[in-house]
Amino acid sequence: MLKWLCMKEFTKREAEKVLNTLESMFPNAKTELNFKTPFQLLVAVILSAQCTDKRVNEVTKELFKVCSTPLDFVKIPTEELEKLIYSCGFYKNKAKHIKEASKDIVDRFNGKVPNNKEDLLSLSGVGIKTANVVGSVAFDIPAIAVDTHVFRVSKRIGLAFSNTPEKVEKELEDLIEMDRWNKAHHLFIFLGRYMCHSQKPDCENCKLKTICQHYKKVNDV
Repeated sequence: MLKWLCMKEFTKREAEKVLNTLESMFPNAKTELNFKTPFQLLVAVILSAQCTDKRVNEVTKELFKVCSTPLDFVKIPTEELEKLIYSCGFYKNKAKHIKEASKDIVDRFNGKVPNNKEDLLSLSGVGIKTANVVGSVAFDIPAIAVDTHVFRVSKRIGLAFSNTPEKVEKELEDLIEMDRWNKAHHLFIFLGRYMCHSQKPDCENCKLKTICQHYKKVNDV
């Protein structure tokens, strides 16, 4: 668990500067999951739990040739689905969640992924992070989905201090203007994925090091 010795609180203007810097570092930050429909995105996000986007894309490339609609996933035998998604890890739970969510979409939403957060959260197996990702990417609903990357880098920088994803999400929402929530999510992910790694962050090449609280503590500056 990260322990913060310097509890500097960023202002909204400083948070804006952080995002502007990240924009310069990662101008093309966006989801790296491959999908053609909101439903395919939902499946990909469920599969991405504790799995890399690269691996998910390898799996869905073949999976979506077999199943591409909610009804397809309702009809496919669970054992067959498990084999198709096995390499994503936690395949039994993921198959269960995908089939249950697919049944909800068919039975309650006429085969279409709902385009609001409340209904997304009502789908079986869909939690707040999944709903936020699908809502923001597929329907442009303002949201900051807090995955492991967002959780780690926002606390390292000093934008958030809480110990749960839900509380970090609230801290970031309070600090960042709503019209930048969706892009902020991807910027934080790219920072965590390509530079601010969990074990060996590349601080020396990061443009945020002059304001990053983690860098200042580690280097006593």
